[in-house]
Amino acid sequence: MPPDAEAVAEQVFVALADPSRRGILAELAANGPATATELAERLPITRQAIAKHLALLTEAGLLTAEPGERRRIRYRLDSAPIQVAQQFLAALARDWDGRLDALRTYLDN
Repeated sequence: MPPDAEAVAEQVFVALADPSRRGILAELAANGPATATELAERLPITRQAIAKHLALLTEAGLLTAEPGERRRIRYRLDSAPIQVAQQFLAALARDWDGRLDALRTYLDN
C-alpha cells in the first residue's frame, strides 16, 4: 500500500474514532447533504461542536463542503477515503490470515 494511502487510512480511522463524528456521518448517509445548522437540529450536539467535527471530517476527506443558498455550506459524504481505509484493512486481514494459516499448519504437524 502506498505511503499516502496509509496516511489517508489513518485520517479516516482518527475521524471515525469519535462517536459524534460517526453520528454526523450516519446522519448524512441517511438523509443526504446538510448544513451545520441542520445537523445541530437533528443531533444531540451543539452547533459549535458540529462545526469542529465537520472541519475534521472535511480535512480527513470524508466530507465535501459545497456552497449553498445564502452563503450556507452544505456537507456531502465522500466515500473515496473510506474505500482507501477498507483496502488498508483488507490488506491487513490478508496478512493476518496468512500468518494464522501458517500457525495452524505448524500446530497441526
